[in-house]
Formats: sequence, C-alpha cells, structure tokens
Amino acid sequence: MRLALFQPDIPQNTGTMMRLCACVGLPIDIIGPCGFIFNDKAMRRAGMDYLGLVECRRHDSWNDFWQYRAAKPQEYGRLVLLTTHASQPYVDFAFAKNDIILMGRESAGVPEEVHRLADARLLIPMNANARSINVAVSAAMVVGEALRQTKLGAFGGMI
Repeated sequence: MRLALFQPDIPQNTGTMMRLCACVGLPIDIIGPCGFIFNDKAMRRAGMDYLGLVECRRHDSWNDFWQYRAAKPQEYGRLVLLTTHASQPYVDFAFAKNDIILMGRESAGVPEEVHRLADARLLIPMNANARSINVAVSAAMVVGEALRQTKLGAFGGMI
C-alpha cells in the first residue's frame, strides 16, 4: 500500500502526510509540480525529524507517475482517489494490500483526467454544510481504515 499526493499546495500538510507514512511504514509518492518549493529545508520544517524514516518517491508530473506505476504493477496496484466528488464512503470499500491512496491538491483536488483514470473514487461522509476535511487528516482516516482492513501493520508486517 502507498499514499500518493497530487501536486500538493501546502508544505505543512505534505510534511504531516510524510510523517504519517513514516510512522505506519507506508511509502509515499509526491506527484509534482508542487505548489511550494520542495526542498530539504521546507520538508525538514514540515516533517520534523521523521523524513529519514519514510520512503519517498518524487515524480515530476502526473505522466511520470503514471509511467512509473505501469512499470511496477506488483508495487502499484489500484488507484484509489479520495475526493468530495464521489458517492462511495471509504468505510464501505474493500482495500487491497497494494492500493495507492491518492490525495488531491488542497486548492483544487485533481483534474477530470485523473478522476477518470482512478479505479475507485471514495469520500469521507461529512456535514453537508462543510466543504472538506483537511487533506492530512483525511489521509490519516483513510490510511487507518485501509491498514485495518488489510491487517498491514507498520512496515508491511501483518497485525
């Protein structure tokens, strides 16, 4: 299982999700371009001292990520998009051990092309008067459920 971030806008959210992945042993893919300068200084501030514990792969573009994914079908399984434009709640979805949980941009989600390419589109049910939950909080909720379902513990071990 992996977490993937599509063109993230906010370094603090990116750092939080990298820290989440470090703590639960998931690799993370950062799909550029980012809405901030993605460098060691910015990520150290946002991710604190956890960045050395996370397996992070950067991709220059969506096309680069898509090609890399196609070349590694054992590692990169279904593309599971978390979006407010879905109808299926994440708790009703059966996650698989090699799923890629894809988070969109904080400012704009993902383009229609990415929606179409996703194998599944999931949402977090919430108050109809609210726009969205913070992307890092959303990632933690869905990753937690996916790990519970697949019984993957930290660093891919079974729980």
